[in-house]
Amino acid sequence: MSETTAPAATATAAATGATGATGTVVTESASVRGRRARTALRALQVMLALFYAVPSALPKLIAHSSAAETFDEMGWGSTGMYAIGVLELAGAIGLLIPVLQSVAAAGLAAMMVGAFVVQVTVLDGQYAATPLVLIVPLALIAWARRGHNADLLRLLRRQS
Repeated sequence: MSETTAPAATATAAATGATGATGTVVTESASVRGRRARTALRALQVMLALFYAVPSALPKLIAHSSAAETFDEMGWGSTGMYAIGVLELAGAIGLLIPVLQSVAAAGLAAMMVGAFVVQVTVLDGQYAATPLVLIVPLALIAWARRGHNADLLRLLRRQS
């Protein structure tokens, strides 16, 4: 067998669906990559959940002076501060519950759009990039976990 016929034979076997060591390696490699991607996405979700729960929602919920001053400056007062804090905490918890992951990420991304608008229009815009940076991983999570939306709809229909 010459060097020119060996690749052709391998290509023909792959095209006809024959399995061999090469096909198994490719499948295992894709499986490992998929598992790593799922693990990385889950780690990102946990990190974002921790961020939204502790340094973002907690100061609002305990009425820390830094959060209270900002909401007073916006004219939203303590009611707005507590409402945003509760929504952020709910989103953080939702990122950790499989059936709610996509919806929670989409909701938090929508809140970040609002935070960007408020930063630019009401506040001085100094921290306007922060909500934009957070939208990217939230959109990725919402898209990657979109399959759970059907599960959520089934659960909701069963309840009604």
